[in-house]
Amino acid sequence: MAETNTDRCRAITPLMSRASEPFAAQIPGSKSYTNRALMIAAQRVGETEITGGLHCDDTEYLASCLDGFQGLQVTKTNTGFRVSRSPGDLGAPDADLYIGAAGTPARLLLSFAAGVRGGATVTGNARLCERPMSDLLDAQKAMGIQTECLETQGCLPVRVSEGVPQTRQWSIHGGVSSQFLSSLILFAAQQPEGPIEIRVTGHLVSRPYVRMTLRMLAEQGINVEERSDDLFVVYPGQPENAEIPVEVDASGMSYFLVAAAITGSQVFIPGIGVESAQGDVGLAHALEQMGCRVEMRAGGLLLAGGPLRGIAVDMETMPDTVLSLAIAAAVAEGETRITNIANLRVKECDRIHAAATELGRLGIETVEGDDHLIIRPGGGIRPASIHTYDDHRVAMSFGLLRLLYDGIDIEDPDCVAKSFPGFWSELARFKAHHERTA
Repeated sequence: MAETNTDRCRAITPLMSRASEPFAAQIPGSKSYTNRALMIAAQRVGETEITGGLHCDDTEYLASCLDGFQGLQVTKTNTGFRVSRSPGDLGAPDADLYIGAAGTPARLLLSFAAGVRGGATVTGNARLCERPMSDLLDAQKAMGIQTECLETQGCLPVRVSEGVPQTRQWSIHGGVSSQFLSSLILFAAQQPEGPIEIRVTGHLVSRPYVRMTLRMLAEQGINVEERSDDLFVVYPGQPENAEIPVEVDASGMSYFLVAAAITGSQVFIPGIGVESAQGDVGLAHALEQMGCRVEMRAGGLLLAGGPLRGIAVDMETMPDTVLSLAIAAAVAEGETRITNIANLRVKECDRIHAAATELGRLGIETVEGDDHLIIRPGGGIRPASIHTYDDHRVAMSFGLLRLLYDGIDIEDPDCVAKSFPGFWSELARFKAHHERTA
């Protein structure tokens, strides 16, 4: 049985002194939770409040797209979003659904649009229109949903026609993205009749993100049975709760865990704990293996940095933190080998190649493979201008090195708005705190 976040954190001994003052990081709500909350709220008749939700490019694009459907109204609030759905079927939007660079929302919308009178066209920016969608489109075709790729086969823009699935036995390939399975599970949950069986073919990557979807549906009274590693049974239903709370973003948290790790300081992340469904919480365990000290406190996670050593780590269940760990590895003693990360090649950029290229620019020996990275520090860090590839995670991860070294320039720093608009100000706050308490 795979080790869970709870198992990992229970094994951590509370060794940390409470005498020193940790930096209390202000981490926004989870992007993954917020995206799913918006889709679940859009399936519920009446008004639903999403509290603690993340305001960023991806979530605001999704909110805008949902607001375009006839019968849905989505507004941004001080604490998240408010979604209002009228009784009856939804109508098609007046315009194409442009989702920017947001991969998860695009894949969720491709299924959602099939349940709307008149269907819809989903499109995005140039990079998103290169990212693979064929696994989901093939699954929709097999169940009787008509789709049309308007430019490149298997990619956006895609026209989805209104359709009723002709079978309750669905199938999806799991090897490229777990987002396809989450998309089908959410679509199955809104069907008029069930149960619906969804069979996963091949290995399912990033399984914690699917379990996040299952937990959020369960909290709304919608049952999904994970009968085996490759079989999910969905019992459709109406979401029950008028409020959906959003957890702190474990991916956003990762940057401040690494900031403390590389500076030898302490950070406290409120609002996240051992019961989190976010696989990225596992980064704390990886950093503990590298030499940090970690403990779970009431209401949050505490990490203290220390001398770092290289490790071998499988990061399939926490892919969005790979670049964060790569930065810790760049200043550690000895080699770090990160494996099982092939799906990083189809993210906002090819993150395996980006990591190897930009670490090499800094003078760090790095070897990239199809599904792995090997990082061998030793020659120090040299000044460099870091190309961000219009990828928020490249910018935020490499920006952490500015805590230790001068001459690290981040091209296009504003791309962090995709998931963490306040990142640079929060990093500056961390730096000031570290300098004051060091």
